[in-house]
Amino acid sequence: MTPWYQQLFQNYAVKYDQEVFTQGTLGECDFIESEIGFDRSVRMLDLGCGTGRHSIELARRGYSVTGADLSESMLTRAREKARTAGVLVDFQQRDARNLPFESEFDLVMMLCEGGFPLMETDEMNFQILQNAAKALKPGGKLIFTTLNGLFPLFHSVKDFLSQAAIEGQATYDNHSFDLMTFRDHNITTLIDDDGKELHLDCNERYYVPSEITWLLKSLRFDPIAIFGAKLGAFSRNDALTTEDYEMLVVAVKA
Repeated sequence: MTPWYQQLFQNYAVKYDQEVFTQGTLGECDFIESEIGFDRSVRMLDLGCGTGRHSIELARRGYSVTGADLSESMLTRAREKARTAGVLVDFQQRDARNLPFESEFDLVMMLCEGGFPLMETDEMNFQILQNAAKALKPGGKLIFTTLNGLFPLFHSVKDFLSQAAIEGQATYDNHSFDLMTFRDHNITTLIDDDGKELHLDCNERYYVPSEITWLLKSLRFDPIAIFGAKLGAFSRNDALTTEDYEMLVVAVKA
């Protein structure tokens, strides 16, 4: 059976770019630039790049970017958008659990849950972190966002997503958050780019900061810093709290 995240992105590229959580690109790229000291010699890998919104914006700013994603339809739209913007990005269809890159990049980014933490098992999610680490040069930086496990301990994920929902975009129902596995199961309903209604049985993993720190330390990252992830306004000044739906992680490969 095709995993839910592959079904989701088979024909959802145009609608995806209209979702509220994709509207913070400029501010997020500002943060990425500041983290690399505006050094345009930096080679970047955008892992789980989707329709290429960060890749294209950073290429527009003069950076060399490779974008990798599992979905060919998302990459087709990314290439169209890059042509329209007049920028060159090396978009490749890749599975983040099995990448060929080794010590090639100065920066790897995984933003807006691009792959990690959508996988079916913790082992698969860890494979993505392993491959991100392998792709980095020593001293390279990993920047990613992931679901904050502190949030569902204090809030209803269902209520949060319902409040954020906008007519015509994806909706989320039948939530069941498992405290033993920190996985949220829900039925996501959406209209794809051809107007077809889909109902997907989704399963996402939330992580607490101590887990992320341990996983990254095991992959020889140091230092590791974790912040609250504010849409379009990433900042080292935002301490992670139980109010943050996502966490922002910045780690350096030793």
